[in-house]
Amino acid sequence: MYKFYYAPGTCALASHIALEEAGAAYQAERLDFKSNQQNSPDYLAINPKGRVPALVTDKGVLTETPAILAFIAQTFPQAGLAPFDDAFRLAEVQAFNSYLCSTVHVAHAHKLRGYRWATEEASFADMKRMVPKTMGNNFALIERGMIKGPWVMGETYTICDPYLFTIGTWLEGDGVDVSALPKVMAHRSRMLERPAVRKVVEQEK
Repeated sequence: MYKFYYAPGTCALASHIALEEAGAAYQAERLDFKSNQQNSPDYLAINPKGRVPALVTDKGVLTETPAILAFIAQTFPQAGLAPFDDAFRLAEVQAFNSYLCSTVHVAHAHKLRGYRWATEEASFADMKRMVPKTMGNNFALIERGMIKGPWVMGETYTICDPYLFTIGTWLEGDGVDVSALPKVMAHRSRMLERPAVRKVVEQEK
């Protein structure tokens, strides 16, 4: 059985949903970020990065959302979470998830974690002011040309969908006008119709 470490409101939600969708046997371990549990000696022994998600497997610990999602999809091929029979389509899946990880999530992090990139309070404030614009621009790109519909990759649900859903839940808090993103919002509604998604969202409240 896997052990999965998460915290509410984080990108770990994507992997949590994927585990549920795949029918994996796992134990979910909730971390309390308010009490800085992610930096406790016990958790740092599992994930020295002090972040979530982390997935403990019989071969070792995996971190980083794209890696965990790919591992789940490949370990449970019967769930059909990635197009392993088509190298180009699989690369498209990885490209989309890489964009969410390397660009969109980083833009969001500028709201509360400016200390990762600067030391001056004025710099933190400036980064925070930019978040509605940068997140809005990123999601405008997703809206215009990256959602093939009804799921990210078209007719087939993949590991891109829980990841988009997860990061999309941050939009309102980031000051983005979601009325300009009808495809993204329709995708969110579609995700919330899935039993696995509802189960995990309820668990992470």
